[in-house]
Amino acid sequence: MKYLGLFAVALLFVGCAKDASTSQKKEKGWVSIFNGKNFDGWKLTDESPGTFTVEDGTIKVAGPRAHMFYDGPVGNHDFKNFAFKADIKTMPGANSGMFIHTAYQPEGWPAKGYEIQVNQSHTDWRKTGSVYSFQDVKEVYAKDGEWYTEEIEVQGKRVTVKVNGKVINDYMEPAEPKDAQKRLSRGTVALQGHDPKSVIYYKNVMVKVLPD
Repeated sequence: MKYLGLFAVALLFVGCAKDASTSQKKEKGWVSIFNGKNFDGWKLTDESPGTFTVEDGTIKVAGPRAHMFYDGPVGNHDFKNFAFKADIKTMPGANSGMFIHTAYQPEGWPAKGYEIQVNQSHTDWRKTGSVYSFQDVKEVYAKDGEWYTEEIEVQGKRVTVKVNGKVINDYMEPAEPKDAQKRLSRGTVALQGHDPKSVIYYKNVMVKVLPD
């Protein structure tokens, strides 16, 4: 019986190691850009930086309009073809966004790049996964108060948005976009604080650099 017990423990250890290996394989190429402790590697706007705080290892967004731009070493915060994802929890009536190919600015709505919407129940009809005002999503694929994963992949002139692994938006940029600044080029990523009534949480904020 003693040897059987040791054998069972050994099998359990091997199984756990296999699961860990599989998990690491699934996450291959993804790099965390938020350490869960502070905003090292990020640059907050001069406009209402207190909108962003760290709470229980997450980024809590609650306050007036503000943005935080990734300014760290991964990809030299200058991405072309890449993927960007986070686990997100929106509270009722909340609005936020994840920006791609953008650039730091001290105040105002980011002028460069695209916003990918984060919104389940805000009055704005453009919901989570919208390439904001370019190819919008009206349906809701996540629930307030529950964690979900939103993933954005940029390849050439194509932007693919997934919620919990399901593609909900597939946008191909036209040769001449309606806004010269709102176009795919290269740049950093950013998170948005929209308004004082919007409370959102982000965690497991990650990027994956893809071949050009």
